[in-house]
Amino acid sequence: MSADATPAPAVARTAGHIRLTSHTGGLDAPPIVWGAATAAERGPVIGTTTTRAHRNVIGTHSGSYGVYRALAVAAGALSRQHRADLTNTSPTDLIGPHPQWADPDAIVSIDPWGATVADAFGDQIAAGYDIRPTIAVTKAHVILPEIADAIARGRLRPDGRFLLDGGAALVTKAAIEPVWYLPGVARRFGCTETDLRRALFEETGGMYPELVTRSDLEVFLPPIGGQTLYVFGSPADLSNPDVELTARVHDECNGSDVFGSDICTCRPYLTHAIEECILGAQRGGVGLVAYSRKEGRALGEVTKFLVYNARKRQLGGDTADQYFARTECVAGVQDMRFQELMPDVLHWLGIRTIHRLVSMSNMKYDAIVGSGIDVGVRVNIPDDLIPADARVEIDAKTAAGYFTPGPVPDADELKKAKGRGLDA
Repeated sequence: MSADATPAPAVARTAGHIRLTSHTGGLDAPPIVWGAATAAERGPVIGTTTTRAHRNVIGTHSGSYGVYRALAVAAGALSRQHRADLTNTSPTDLIGPHPQWADPDAIVSIDPWGATVADAFGDQIAAGYDIRPTIAVTKAHVILPEIADAIARGRLRPDGRFLLDGGAALVTKAAIEPVWYLPGVARRFGCTETDLRRALFEETGGMYPELVTRSDLEVFLPPIGGQTLYVFGSPADLSNPDVELTARVHDECNGSDVFGSDICTCRPYLTHAIEECILGAQRGGVGLVAYSRKEGRALGEVTKFLVYNARKRQLGGDTADQYFARTECVAGVQDMRFQELMPDVLHWLGIRTIHRLVSMSNMKYDAIVGSGIDVGVRVNIPDDLIPADARVEIDAKTAAGYFTPGPVPDADELKKAKGRGLDA
């Protein structure tokens, strides 16, 4: 080592035997009674690895970010014995409890008590159980150029309460990690729990042996992204069906949402929904954007870009009549978002009625209505917000049955809209 080299932090490392499973038997693990009426009856979700005998789930916290935690431990930057100090981390707004929390079939993919573990399980935490939140609720200002443009054009007016003069929208936001109750997830997808566990085990390359060896563990923390909620107005109003709710359930599209790629309508639809949510709050209602990490229809960004190339290079160019076919040729399926689990977060918020749903997707609409939530008006994206290169997407979707208040393009119309080439 050179004289000026900085040694790695002194972090305890274990050089002993390797644990081939994450559990030592769980003799000291608290039971989980999914769908119980109170947090105490339900029991805590313990996915931490500090004391493995306390673990009562398969997997670990933080979804896909658990791998980064492992890297930090391997690099010596993080002690594997670290425990989170939860002082002053409590939610800025309390959500629930709502009746849906006590229904084991209404919520199967998130922990409804995940935001309040410091209070609900304070005694167990004090006794040495390393219980972590899976939901965090805070306040924020959301600043988007499209909202500033809407103000400049007179569509929005700052009121100092929901929208500031500089264009910042005031929101309550919540980050939610996935927590799957496997029996309930299996019922949602119409398969047996055994088949679900086996598929999860085999299709992740055997990442979680407990899926097939520990049938007594019914809760799984999957290594996937979670979701973020943005509430415009009072979160307490979300559960009141007499207060107008404007909502959009949006699936992640990094290229459009963040970088403004014009091959799809994702960012225009997202910013349009935010504008509608602000207007709804100003009318005395409440707005909600639920943002889920499901990049590229849950196919992933690599697959999405491969599909882009296939669309642009096919004979005849990028046309709406071949839009879904190109995806299926590469991925084997048109869409893997499978909205069956999506309504859970709406039930966590206590929502019973969405008065204005800003979405064209029938998959989302059917999942929401099928879960027992009423939907009033469906709001489509205005034509003037659709980028020219995204006309292919919109025509293909409306022809495939997506909601539209206008005419549905026929076979001839689908051949007219063409996306630009890769070199244009």
